[in-house]
Amino acid sequence: MKCPYCGSKETEVVETRDNDELETIRRRRSCLKCEKRFTTYERVENVNLVVIKKDGRREQFNRDKLKGGIIRSCEKTKVSFDDIERIIVETERELRAGDSVEVESKKIGQMVARA
Repeated sequence: MKCPYCGSKETEVVETRDNDELETIRRRRSCLKCEKRFTTYERVENVNLVVIKKDGRREQFNRDKLKGGIIRSCEKTKVSFDDIERIIVETERELRAGDSVEVESKKIGQMVARA
């Protein structure tokens, strides 16, 4: 793992925690060179989901794009980042549990609105 502060590849894991759903692992790391600490998250890589857009185009599901959209829509609300992360995790879990690897963007929007 490369240190985000000094770029050194000499780091060590200080603490490891699984989340409740066991889908991600949070690791606290320490750089052996600059001694700063940082957090990394590991997620199991699943089958790629394909999003079908309104105009019929298909693109690969992008978790960060979903997160950015939810954050933009909640800018002037009191929705916490923890709630946003929970919505993303629940939505992605439901998508991956579905029957198909292709899903319409409209369905994703409906799932987020329900969460």
